[in-house]
Amino acid sequence: MSNLLYLIAVVLIISWLLGVFVYSAGSLIHLLLVIALIAIILRLIKGRGI
Repeated sequence: MSNLLYLIAVVLIISWLLGVFVYSAGSLIHLLLVIALIAIILRLIKGRGI
């Protein structure tokens, strides 16, 4: 389960970077970033490294 959470976070961050630099998708991109950051923070709180 934690590997899946990490994978989702990485995919969302990559999607955010592509959206910022390639496309102009507005607030959806920032929503993806927030979701990815929450996933990373939850992983760190559970005591596992990134």
